[in-house]
Amino acid sequence: MILVYSHKLTQRLKYVFNVIFKDILKTELTFTSNIEEFEDSDLPKINYSTQKLNSGLYFQSSQFLFETGIKEQNITINTYKDYPCFFSVGKDSTFPFDVFAASFYLVSRYEEYLPQIRDHHDRFTAKESLAFQNGFLKIPLVNIWANYIGSSITESFPDLKFPELKFKYTSSIDIDNAFAYKHKGFLRIVGGLLKSFLKGNDFKERLNVLLKKEQDPYDTFTYQFEIHKKHNVKPIYFFLLGDYALNDKNIPVKNKSFQSLIKSISDYYEVGIHPSYSSNNDVNILTKEINRLQSITHRNINKSRQHFLKLSLPYTYRNLIDNDITHDYTMGYSGQAGFRASICSPYKFYDLDNESPTDLTIHPFAVMEATYKYYLEKKPEEALKDILELMNSVKNVNGTFISVWHNESLSNNGIWNGWRMVYEEMLKEATN
Repeated sequence: MILVYSHKLTQRLKYVFNVIFKDILKTELTFTSNIEEFEDSDLPKINYSTQKLNSGLYFQSSQFLFETGIKEQNITINTYKDYPCFFSVGKDSTFPFDVFAASFYLVSRYEEYLPQIRDHHDRFTAKESLAFQNGFLKIPLVNIWANYIGSSITESFPDLKFPELKFKYTSSIDIDNAFAYKHKGFLRIVGGLLKSFLKGNDFKERLNVLLKKEQDPYDTFTYQFEIHKKHNVKPIYFFLLGDYALNDKNIPVKNKSFQSLIKSISDYYEVGIHPSYSSNNDVNILTKEINRLQSITHRNINKSRQHFLKLSLPYTYRNLIDNDITHDYTMGYSGQAGFRASICSPYKFYDLDNESPTDLTIHPFAVMEATYKYYLEKKPEEALKDILELMNSVKNVNGTFISVWHNESLSNNGIWNGWRMVYEEMLKEATN
């Protein structure tokens, strides 16, 4: 147990201390704004305020955690122990910057509430972020800072023992399109045949799959079961169950083969909803899709990841909370690999508009194969090198490394030739 003193205990302050100590360092906290109580306590102590006291480890506070509302912040990047930092404070402080304010700015995604240029899918992009612009997108900075905080506390209070942290890995797989050619309904099948015949691409393969002479290239599920069993990995599957639309093109929900696939996967692994592109602006559509998955699996669904990674703060998360989703896996970028919130540990969502913590747990991911293929245009070997470097950065802080994959990229077919190797090598490294 650690005692934290501050002259004013705000929602922001308590939230970010809980992120650092409970979510990352796995240690309990208690708070006080009473100086006498703080000075008399025998607990390991942190003084987070503007004045140094007679006891306790002093972390000088900036004004940021005592503010409410959202406004542009004047941020200057400096360096501490070879890593970027900001919100500088005086020399008497244990660190020369307000580590708690900086951590809050990053994990709350404060900058995503500010006016910004968004892409054609109405998404905040990596290139707009402080982390990308200052070269630390691929660094789990908040975890590194948390470990520095932990070391400083144990130096001052040697009797305090933090729990041993261990690296964790989560494989997550999005099922945007369970099958390439089959089970799509009569009109889509006929239309697809005609289109491929006229364009002269994939016609033979498409026809052979429909005639059951070849396996559908997206049907990689038997392989997935085998490779996950081999490496003792239990992935989380996210199913797109939206109505057919321009950006939502999965198998019809009522298709019995598709339902059978969902049921068989849910018998072995955790499943979550992959809210459709259309659902992002209509909570009623989201509710309908969650109900569909619950009806098919006969389970309560509490996990999600947004299709196209469409995330608009705070509204996307509020809609999930209203639908009893307690774990979301959307926190990451489509266009760049790395750490969108500069953290590689699960943590709670803070609603900045309401200045309130929530019970929704955010699980940030670091890599997605589509990022390397479509956005960065990397070869499989180049992608693997970057993935393993990012994984090592997570291992160095004993965080959680989450990958995003799709069933079609495991086909080793067409544009995805060679990418099965990337997945296998990633699993091998993650489980060694």
